[in-house]
Amino acid sequence: MNNRDIYFPLKDAGLREDVGVLGALVGEVIEEQAGERLFEEVETSRRAAIRWRQGDTEAQQELRDILTEVEDTGSFVRAFSVFFQVVNLAERVHRIRRRRDYLRSGSGPQPGGVDAALQQLASAGVGLDDLQGLLDRICLFPVFTAHPTEATRRSILQKHLRIARRLVERLDPTLTPLEARRMIARLRGEITALWQTEEHPEARRTVSDESEHILFYLTEILYRVVPPFYEAIRDSIMSVYGAQGAQIRLPTLMKFGSWVGADMDGNPNVTADTVLDTLRKHRTTILSLYRRELEGLYEQLTQSEPQVCTTAQLRDITTRYESMFPHVSAQFPARHARMPYRRIIRLIQARLTATAGAEDQRYKDAPSFIQDIETIATSLRENGGANAGLFQVERLLRRAQTFQFHLASLDIRQDSLVHRDVIGRVLGDTTWMTRSPDERTSTLLDALANPQAPSLPDDDDVRGTLAVLQAVRLARSEIGPDCIGPYIVSMSRQPEDILGVLLLAAWSGLVDGDQIPLDVAPLFETVDDLVAAPNVLDALFTNDAYRRHLKARENQQIVMIGYSDSGKDDGIAAARWALHEAQSKILAVARRHDVELTLFHGRGGTISRGGGTVDQAVAAAPEAYASGRLRLTEQGEVINQRYGLRDIAERSAEQMFAPVVLASSGALEGTQQDNWAAMAATIATQSRKTYRALVHEETGFFDYFRSATPIDVIERMRIGSRPSSRRTQHGIRDLRAIPWVFAWTQSRHVLTGWYGAAAGLEAAVKEHGREEVMAAIAQWPFLSGLLSDVETDLASADLEIASAYARLTGQDTHPIFRQIEKAHEQTVQIILELKCADELLEHDDVLRRSIRLRNPYIDPISLLQVDLLRQWRAGDHQDDDLLGLLVGTVHGISQGLQNTG
Repeated sequence: MNNRDIYFPLKDAGLREDVGVLGALVGEVIEEQAGERLFEEVETSRRAAIRWRQGDTEAQQELRDILTEVEDTGSFVRAFSVFFQVVNLAERVHRIRRRRDYLRSGSGPQPGGVDAALQQLASAGVGLDDLQGLLDRICLFPVFTAHPTEATRRSILQKHLRIARRLVERLDPTLTPLEARRMIARLRGEITALWQTEEHPEARRTVSDESEHILFYLTEILYRVVPPFYEAIRDSIMSVYGAQGAQIRLPTLMKFGSWVGADMDGNPNVTADTVLDTLRKHRTTILSLYRRELEGLYEQLTQSEPQVCTTAQLRDITTRYESMFPHVSAQFPARHARMPYRRIIRLIQARLTATAGAEDQRYKDAPSFIQDIETIATSLRENGGANAGLFQVERLLRRAQTFQFHLASLDIRQDSLVHRDVIGRVLGDTTWMTRSPDERTSTLLDALANPQAPSLPDDDDVRGTLAVLQAVRLARSEIGPDCIGPYIVSMSRQPEDILGVLLLAAWSGLVDGDQIPLDVAPLFETVDDLVAAPNVLDALFTNDAYRRHLKARENQQIVMIGYSDSGKDDGIAAARWALHEAQSKILAVARRHDVELTLFHGRGGTISRGGGTVDQAVAAAPEAYASGRLRLTEQGEVINQRYGLRDIAERSAEQMFAPVVLASSGALEGTQQDNWAAMAATIATQSRKTYRALVHEETGFFDYFRSATPIDVIERMRIGSRPSSRRTQHGIRDLRAIPWVFAWTQSRHVLTGWYGAAAGLEAAVKEHGREEVMAAIAQWPFLSGLLSDVETDLASADLEIASAYARLTGQDTHPIFRQIEKAHEQTVQIILELKCADELLEHDDVLRRSIRLRNPYIDPISLLQVDLLRQWRAGDHQDDDLLGLLVGTVHGISQGLQNTG
């Protein structure tokens, strides 16, 4: 399997070679494992698809004829899927290659990196004292979430990691011919094992499975990447500021969170038990990693007395721990009696073991453990050990400061309506749900003033909701207060939605004196909710009861804004402007009330769900990041793309740090002009009107969606633990954003990333003039970012393939498809005009090449999926074998597009 018809510039010759080698190896594996017939079917279909893409009109029918004769459909699809997996890895390794080439070239700091950011700060006159102040404010907090359409099993991820390592090893120019051949043989072995491993087991994934998925990235990648991230910042400071940069103290800049095991919103499988089980698994895992790393230090720190001295504090700790663990002291070999670091390491390991078992000798908290590691580091530093193990000890110290005893904090999330219903049941008020918000708020405030829980009804929902808050109380006591992140209230629309959580917490016993030790974060998701958010927060911050709570939380408030439902309901342009405006107004409300605000960005992986680079987001709204705090969700395929390989994960961390430190310094000044805001409002208003006219008002649109996309397959896929709808599905409103986007992406409409934009841009040109719109695109990062994202999804869409899906409606040319097709043409036209371009992605050679490379390999799976959908639906969705094949096509297309929902 190979494609040498796509032009690769000289700088990408390495990628071309890797793709060629991997394609050949995949072909060999297919022929060996599945037979020559399958290999020929794959090759002839691929070549036909390439000719079709090159304009050969007869090739399309040839491809269809080949597909009808495929003997083993499952293996046929899997062949393309495996090819995409290894090509995806090759592209990531090429990023590593290109970064190394750039750094070796001496061309200056790489754009978007730490060096470039610090040089910009120094050029702006930021001195060391100011830099220290900036660093002390920085808090980068990626939060990993489960994803119902992307959940590659851990064994596959491990194989991907090994294949990538082999590709990186091939970059070594000193390899002998024999070593190079052996490397190819090892690659073939890994690809063969990949072929023989079931990619997606039939059993539905459990919450525990999803937790293991996230643990892979936390333990295999990020645990190792954290120290190099800090070392890169330290090296950059020294490079830019010289020897004086040594006085800079690097605080803890990055921590990690997760929703997996605690995201109850629409998922009945998440309970108090999963919250505790997940947190305990986190603790067990991180303690095990610390013990393993200490074992390495034990082997390295062989310093002996009297050759070296140690600090009095180290000696004191050793004496105290020897009395605490006499059985460990008794087991010291005689030859280690004068090796102080080996002795203290064994004793610290014993205390970590006691911590894992909750024994009396356990560490009471992570800071106590961190203090012990700092004691070792100080002793080495003061006694000639700077080059004799200090580096490795400081790496462990940095990890301990980052991951503590909980690895990643766990955010809790639940729908506001669930809380409201539970409160009404506890109060015994059958009219609670229909009472006015003001009436409910008044009752809540009275109850908070005297939060003694009434007699609880015999009700599973009540018990389940309160049990989660009781689990939070237990986890704080057992693991530490930092193991719990904010309690997120989705679909927040009134102050009562936040106050209600405080009352439930009080009823559950989650109290500390007269305070509730819980950060409650409203989540504003729809466009209407984003517009209303400033008023909701203003009312909340003026509420005396909530002000007392805020004071106990050091006047810190987290507010989450959702990028998914706003886009699903009103289209990409309206959603983007609503989010942009909401951020600015929410920040103004917080400043007015002297509240220290952290905006939590609920971004998805796809463009229409807020995906994209951090630097683009910061440039579009620098004010939102001026605090230095960045909290955002990471999910789905994006986790693998950003954190799947260690070098790329380190680069991803740098690309979070750089724009945030610039924004917090004021170096990224907004360029928005008043008339541009009016222009954006025009775009948003008209695009929303156009989008809603199709999606929510067009007769038959929902039926078209269910016919012309594989949504019925996606709903039956046993991937995530969460159902695809929040409630019983009656229409688009009840469907979650992820399967909505996923379905349109699979069918290559990619409707969610561009529809409505043309109407908005045309209205802006008419009202403000073409030159003014083009000036805004050139100078305003918000608008240029929006157009770039729309352009990307336009290029990803393929209306010829989409037309095959449209014919599943039973009409050769469905009127809704004609409407979509016309809108696509109009959107392409206005984007090209406003960007003065001749083709989409004219200035993004890498992405344009990637799409062209992949399309001929995706086409056979897409056409096969259409045929399988027709057969499966004709049998009233009863044929499970066909469903299994369809699920395989969904995974294959996802791998090819590197995009799910």
